Amino acid sequence: MKRTILLGLLTLQLLSMNAAVKIDRIDPTDWYVGMKNPQLQLMVYGKGIAAAKEVTTDYPGVRIDSVVRLDSPNYLLVYLNLQGAQPGTMTLKFDKQKVDYTLKAREMKGSQRKGFTNADVLYMLMPDRFAQGAGHNPQVKGMRTYKEDRSQPSLRHGGDLNGIREHLDYFCELGVTALWLTPVLENDSPDSKNGFSTYHGYATTDYYKVDPRFGSNEDYRRLCDEAHAKGLKVVMDMIFNHSGFEHPWTKDMPSKDWLNTPEWLEDEQQSKYLQTSYKLTPVKDPYASKIDLKETTEGWFVPTMPDLNQHNPHLMRYLIQNSIWWIETVGIDGIRMDTYPYAYADAMAQWMKELDEEYPNFNTVGETWVTEPAYTAAWQKDSKLSKENSYLKTVMDFSFFDKLNQAKHEETDAWWNGLNRIYGSFVYDYLYPNPSSVMAFIDNHDTDRFLGNGRDTLSLKQALALLLTVNRIPQIYYGTEILMNGTKEVTDGNVRKDFPGGFPGDQHNAFTKEGRTKAEQDMFRWTSRLLHWRKGNEVIIKGTMTQFIPYEGIYVIARQYQGRTALTILNGTSKSATMEVKRYAEVIGDTKRAKDILTERYYDLSKDLQLRPRQSLILEF
Repeated sequence: MKRTILLGLLTLQLLSMNAAVKIDRIDPTDWYVGMKNPQLQLMVYGKGIAAAKEVTTDYPGVRIDSVVRLDSPNYLLVYLNLQGAQPGTMTLKFDKQKVDYTLKAREMKGSQRKGFTNADVLYMLMPDRFAQGAGHNPQVKGMRTYKEDRSQPSLRHGGDLNGIREHLDYFCELGVTALWLTPVLENDSPDSKNGFSTYHGYATTDYYKVDPRFGSNEDYRRLCDEAHAKGLKVVMDMIFNHSGFEHPWTKDMPSKDWLNTPEWLEDEQQSKYLQTSYKLTPVKDPYASKIDLKETTEGWFVPTMPDLNQHNPHLMRYLIQNSIWWIETVGIDGIRMDTYPYAYADAMAQWMKELDEEYPNFNTVGETWVTEPAYTAAWQKDSKLSKENSYLKTVMDFSFFDKLNQAKHEETDAWWNGLNRIYGSFVYDYLYPNPSSVMAFIDNHDTDRFLGNGRDTLSLKQALALLLTVNRIPQIYYGTEILMNGTKEVTDGNVRKDFPGGFPGDQHNAFTKEGRTKAEQDMFRWTSRLLHWRKGNEVIIKGTMTQFIPYEGIYVIARQYQGRTALTILNGTSKSATMEVKRYAEVIGDTKRAKDILTERYYDLSKDLQLRPRQSLILEF
């Protein structure tokens, strides 16, 4: 079977010129046979399509279970059962109009698709800001007004999928194993609306189409294929909580309850607009008021992103199918779900359960932005802290992020400050059903960069040494390895700057050793050495973790597996410090000599270690 994807893979072959109904499009554009769940929902678009009196097919093994007419006359939902169907072209008949629809064979069983794990390191990047490929079109016809202007931090800069693909060797040289791209789907919104920029991609206007400014569906598939050939996984950013304002659903809602608070759209009275509070605690708060919960789950994220009602079963079926379609069609290796707790928890659990049943070895990480470990742990699959099972395998460790970004400004004392905060976060790992499936990070596209507006490499090295050796799935943000910095104080665009060397005309090319400054190359080399050491390292992937309360300003974490040990040692003070080796005898044992994997220098463990201010060591023995 050809693996080439055609943008609209569905060919609407109108075999009758006298059809009484009009069909413009069907979602999904095609589908796959052999799924555990044989049900397929077709959303048929077309002016007056709901007037079709009869929908039939004589394709072997396919049964039409139901036809659903919604409030809008321009949508029709057809539910099929494909239990006995084989790959081929199915003809559907809407009264007198015939439409050909492709049913495809799957490339592999669902159980054969492997998601990301704690053996991986995810490299998060924004396609618009990373690199521009050859043949880039700066003005795609048919898109709403937009402008590529790299001098403006909140406008589009012109990065694309081919630019990422052309730099796959860079990721391999660095040593990461998975790429997390912020949303790549069509986001056909103006440059800026009501003060809200849209270049970031989190306002989807077509769930089955890559944004043409990034490339095509074929380009996305090619990126995944070539990444896989180099041992790299690809994680897709999805958003079920909201869509873009320019999505057809906003102007022509399939049903009155397709969106939350849709009455605002009818008369455009701002007073009827419900803004989310951005506070996620009511979702798990046993004492939450109804108004607080409503504002969290039904309020709109911003006025340009209509809030989807996942309690509409037809909408949720559409979204579930969409995630499956991208797994099958381009071969993604994982999903990162944006704004996870803002959507209805029971509907999201249904999605996760179905995905887990179809793809038991796949993985999804949900953005759960609360800095208390108990909150995050309650969202993980099989948590005893929640009445309902979320079936969400991986959650994001905002506690680690928060505590680390406080600690970097502090001296580690005998009680609470500095690296004591990290110790105090990990002590609550007993709350997680699976701590090794928690994603940790030091910064991302929604936060200040770890370096802020400075270049404190000692603090950065301590942060990365922790991130890449503790019992977590680590994620790093693009450019950290070359000291990219910035804060959100003026605009989010200042933490989403272009990767130097990724665009035509760049005088500074950080993709090559020769193009990096000395400071950038030193940081790149240090980070790459650590990443390559971590890759496939069973001590880090499978090993037990023992942490010691920071003592005399020094924080020590041991990872151990089958007689091997990795010891992360951090001096959390701005002064020289002495590490009393005998205090750590339970993990050091009789070992006399250990190598620092970061410098390849050997240390004598028969005597106390002298540490420089903010020094980081990772000893292996």
